[in-house]
Amino acid sequence: QSQLVESGGGLVQPGGSLRLSCAASGFSLDYYAVGWFRQAPGKEREGVACIGSGADSSAYYADSVKGRFTISRDNGKNLVYLQMNNLKPEDSAVYSCTALRGVSGVLVVKAICAPTHGYDFRGQGTQVTVSS
Repeated sequence: QSQLVESGGGLVQPGGSLRLSCAASGFSLDYYAVGWFRQAPGKEREGVACIGSGADSSAYYADSVKGRFTISRDNGKNLVYLQMNNLKPEDSAVYSCTALRGVSGVLVVKAICAPTHGYDFRGQGTQVTVSS
């Protein structure tokens, strides 16, 4: 069964850091662009960061996280990470990852970060709470 599973969420104080992981089983993430999305209660789903497939390192970041979050791959472990630094209370949300096959190029990677864009796989999400 092919699926995505997120992990690494939790409670952190403002200014702290977390690293989320998106693990794939049943398929290789190397062939897929991967996006991280978040949704807080009462708010619309937001594309946070997306990265192109394969050797393409094109990445897109939402303005709200630029300079604080970094998306990266570990193809050997079939994982995509979201490193989140200098977290703020407004970053609190359920974070989920999606995978879409064969997408590369900076403009296309930006497009797949739109919250309404389709995907091949989506995980269940992990809760991130930023609070003192």
